Amino acid sequence: MSIGEMLAATVPMVRTLDLTFGEVTAERAVAHLPDQAAYHNHVGGPHAGAMFTLAESASGAIVLAAFGDQLTRAVPLAASADIRYRKLALGPVTATAVLGRPAAEVVAELDAGTRPEFPVHVEITREDGAVTGEMTVVWTLRPNS
Repeated sequence: MSIGEMLAATVPMVRTLDLTFGEVTAERAVAHLPDQAAYHNHVGGPHAGAMFTLAESASGAIVLAAFGDQLTRAVPLAASADIRYRKLALGPVTATAVLGRPAAEVVAELDAGTRPEFPVHVEITREDGAVTGEMTVVWTLRPNS
């Protein structure tokens, strides 16, 4: 099962918004939100909450790709998020996430007994490539008790 399929199976909002995933690696994760009238805002584009969920889901996909081998000893949790809406988003939108720190550095902190935090940067774009939003999600790996 791919990470995208796993997220669709376990995260109800991924299914609700019909999010799909393209490339998902430890270096980059891409998620897509189709154009759906039921999730439009007052100007006919995707609602801000739908775009937030898209970007947060892309960030979660890269976290699973980069740290999936750590799940037996730590739980990934989003600690905070900051989003900026830059341009009007109309039609389908895509979120591309990248890790803000090397995965090996994060795992080394976990190995040292700390609870590492690391940013994931996400860019949301329209079909024409224009950046409609930017988000940073700070994740942590909480060691299992």
